Amino acid sequence: MRQLEYLVALAREQHFGRAAAACFVSQPSLSAGIRKLEGELGVPLIRRGIRYQGLTAEGEHVLMWAHRMLGEHATLRHELASLKGELNGTLRLGAIPTALTVASLITTPFCARHPAAKVSLESLPSRDITRRLTGLEIDAALTYLDDSTLRDVQRFPLYEERYVLLTPADGPLAEDAEVSWARAAALPLCLLAPRMRNRRILDENFAAEGARADPAIESDTVAGLYAHLAAGPWSSVVSHAWLHVFGVPEGKRVVRLTGPAHGPRVGLAVIGRHPQPLIVRALLTVARGAGVRESLDALLHRHLGS
Repeated sequence: MRQLEYLVALAREQHFGRAAAACFVSQPSLSAGIRKLEGELGVPLIRRGIRYQGLTAEGEHVLMWAHRMLGEHATLRHELASLKGELNGTLRLGAIPTALTVASLITTPFCARHPAAKVSLESLPSRDITRRLTGLEIDAALTYLDDSTLRDVQRFPLYEERYVLLTPADGPLAEDAEVSWARAAALPLCLLAPRMRNRRILDENFAAEGARADPAIESDTVAGLYAHLAAGPWSSVVSHAWLHVFGVPEGKRVVRLTGPAHGPRVGLAVIGRHPQPLIVRALLTVARGAGVRESLDALLHRHLGS
């Protein structure tokens, strides 16, 4: 198992020194472990040169199995811990960037119910979710459930994205309780980058009203978008889930959008395995009782009401 961990770390870090540091061993120890693995399997795994040059075709195949075997090993440890009446180990949770803001609504009650367990939360693009799930590199993913790249997974809905406009309180919409998408498109905007799913959804909504957004500022993170909202004359269409963490910047107000204000479902995706790993079952139990949709809807109503 240790040798497999070395291989996974090297493939992830793309550098012998960084991989060794990630495994808390010396570089010679990591190299020796991988050479021993090559000897046991009878195939070269690494394309060697002065620097790391990637995995061989055999190495890529072994890497796939390494992820699976390490995942099953972690599951075994979780199951054995359950025989002692406690859940420990680490829940590996991936999340698309636009859903990261709601992760705490699940992870906090999870840790409260299982104090011996830990959570490793990783931001992932939606295109990597299925690969990481099927490779057993993560236990569950917080993502858009209608994503066409999701395959062979079980889906557990948590909420639907709802969109509102954040705009200057003293701006042209200072007296408006609601605004059309077409009118919002004419404002000085900052939005997420076009390669992100959220932005493509917004562009479809703008187009449905015959409008096209041309933002002056584009960011690939929600935090970057909010940094500009807090410091400039910008408006933005945001998911109500972001209000949970970032709230409403000073000098801004929330305005309801008319027309298509609802987006796709967001929830947990897990691989359909039998039996399902204990730590995944524990996560889903907590998620079902967390009231994520109700909490986010109540937050949105408070902001719209104010």
